[in-house]
Amino acid sequence: MAEIPPGGFTAPKGIPEYVGPEFVAVRDTLIREADRAGYAHLELPVFEDTALYARGVGESTDVVSKEMYSFADRGGRSVTLRPEGTAGVVRSVIEHGLDRGTLPVKLRYAGPFFRYERPQAGRYRQLQQVGVEAIGVDDPALDAEVLAVADAGFRALGITGHRLEITSLGDATTRPAYRAELTRFLEKLDLDEPTRGRARINPLRVLDDKRPEVREQLADAPLMVDHLSDEAAAHHRKVLGYLDELGVPYTENPWMVRGLDYYTKTTFEFVHDGLGSQSGIGGGGRYDGLMAELGGQALSGVGFGIGVDRTLLACQAEGLEVAPARRVEVFGVPLGESARDRLVGIVGALRRGGIRADLAYGGRGLKGAMKAADRSGARYALVLGERDLEAGVIQLKDLTDGSQTEVPLDGAVAAVDRALGA
Repeated sequence: MAEIPPGGFTAPKGIPEYVGPEFVAVRDTLIREADRAGYAHLELPVFEDTALYARGVGESTDVVSKEMYSFADRGGRSVTLRPEGTAGVVRSVIEHGLDRGTLPVKLRYAGPFFRYERPQAGRYRQLQQVGVEAIGVDDPALDAEVLAVADAGFRALGITGHRLEITSLGDATTRPAYRAELTRFLEKLDLDEPTRGRARINPLRVLDDKRPEVREQLADAPLMVDHLSDEAAAHHRKVLGYLDELGVPYTENPWMVRGLDYYTKTTFEFVHDGLGSQSGIGGGGRYDGLMAELGGQALSGVGFGIGVDRTLLACQAEGLEVAPARRVEVFGVPLGESARDRLVGIVGALRRGGIRADLAYGGRGLKGAMKAADRSGARYALVLGERDLEAGVIQLKDLTDGSQTEVPLDGAVAAVDRALGA
């Protein structure tokens, strides 16, 4: 049998844990904005066939080449813990024939994703995301909707310090000629062999290099936005126009290169300067060739992935309270076994009525039970002693000012309901 390590077991390195309501409040707020725009829930598998990500995300990406948790299952099949959501969503749409119905197919998902990265603030090996995908229609208005949903989620949380950066990565007409020109430019630079290897697979990846010595050489690199086809340029202008119409502010960033190979046309990132070097809190774009690449129809798609972890950090950086301080609204304090037996039923009735309620368990005395009530954040305590039980009453104590009211035991639920509604 495995031994318990000194000091006890701890969570794996780079895996954050969240206790309390803040994480749930951030995640659910982002989901709610997607629901308002008609995105249906999709529960994705936690692991997929490794080839799905190698083909769909791109073998030249850091995600596939360095960061995936891949392993052989007991049947000898190579599977991978999901590092991102889009490829899995597209696979699901193809597998279940969702693209054979009304288009676009609009789906949203949430949950943990896994990347083997060097852990640091806001960058984890298990990261939490909320994402949306809209598949089947190449419409710049849909691109703008996706961006507006993300922006609305941040604003619903009270975040004001975020910034949308956007560009276009062109289309099938644009990319070959631009790729050739960029390759010729990169061949003249003093690059190490691993970087040249990346350039041979996908030269756009080099534009994402953060090393100062490489950034300096890239200062005069050709940019995609200067080589857009007429169609791609018109699409980009339309997206920006719709963002203006929707009241979503943006900054054009022609240097942007996302970390996944499938992006085309609209590409974007939301950043927050209060997070330091890991400033990205969400991003995404359009992926016109991905569905066909994975064996489906030649349909386009657009979507985003928002980091719940990083969004929570952005809220904290702005000093925002994103969840109610009260864990419950009412706390039951029984003084004696008979009182506890009765309060169990009252607390249950409160919960059935939609009131958040808890109870002092374990036979605590009055002092210990009232401390627990204070820690719960409850507005009211229901205190029931043996004498109260005999008299058919219960004490409703206001924990904000200490006042106390005696109410009929049979009317305790109604009394609490009235007090909370006052």
